[in-house]
Amino acid sequence: MDFTKLKTQSKSSLEKLSQELSKMNQQYEKTKDDRFWYPNVDKAGNGYAVIRFLPAPGDESVPFIRMWDHGFKGPTGSWYIENSLTTIGKPDPVSELNSKLWNMSSDDNSPSRKQAREQKRKLSYVSNIYVVQDQANPENNSKVFLFKFGKKIFDKLNEAMNPQFADEKPLNPFDLWAGANFKLKIRNVDSYRNYDKSEFSSAGPLFDDDEQMEAVWKQEHSLQEFLDPSKFKSYEELQAKLNKVLGLNENGSVAPSAARAAASRKTAEDEDDLPRQAPKQEASTPASSDEDEDDLAFFKKLAS
Repeated sequence: MDFTKLKTQSKSSLEKLSQELSKMNQQYEKTKDDRFWYPNVDKAGNGYAVIRFLPAPGDESVPFIRMWDHGFKGPTGSWYIENSLTTIGKPDPVSELNSKLWNMSSDDNSPSRKQAREQKRKLSYVSNIYVVQDQANPENNSKVFLFKFGKKIFDKLNEAMNPQFADEKPLNPFDLWAGANFKLKIRNVDSYRNYDKSEFSSAGPLFDDDEQMEAVWKQEHSLQEFLDPSKFKSYEELQAKLNKVLGLNENGSVAPSAARAAASRKTAEDEDDLPRQAPKQEASTPASSDEDEDDLAFFKKLAS
């Protein structure tokens, strides 16, 4: 194309560019799941909301599910962001690789163990909630959402169900009648979201009217659908993705530099896998010792 043609097309180029950006935004919007609720924070990293954990939906028996996933950037510059097959009790290529890396050395500071930690599984839970008060987004009030949370918040739930002291009564936080509202208090501690100040209110029904509570219960979303094997990529697909991200050949050896350079180029698939602007999971320190211990036990189990 010559310069004269470029000048001729200049008037229409903005419109075409706007159309393409609109298409891209529409494609991204399709990947978002509006069923999920995320707490927001102010510029200082503080936030407050009141939610109510809900019982199991429909014919399902458990009010929450536990999920594992991996999210890390490889030496090629590409990201590996995938659900772990260990969530549904199947072998997972990243977990198996981490087990091998962990057992390559007994030195906790070795490169192999450092890589295993960077690639470790991350634990999360999903439950239905009723938003009593969303200070940052009041339009979410009185609505039912799915809520994905980490171990710190789950520990709060577990402590309520299994109190440590004799003068504390067990609380079922997922019960509509005998449960309690959960005051979600978010602080910024060492650049991480911290939920330690969060607490339950006094126990009591969500509403005084059973019909209102039934209406809320009927709005809940299925949890078991997230554990359907069809929601997970196959072992072979995950292995191929892992090889690409780490710059490995099919046999697990390091690919030639030319191949690794090619793998680092951002394709459309790579762009989709880049982490979006999602809220940080809560953590008191950059690496939770509880999670490290859990994964250490997992590595040893795989290696045995």
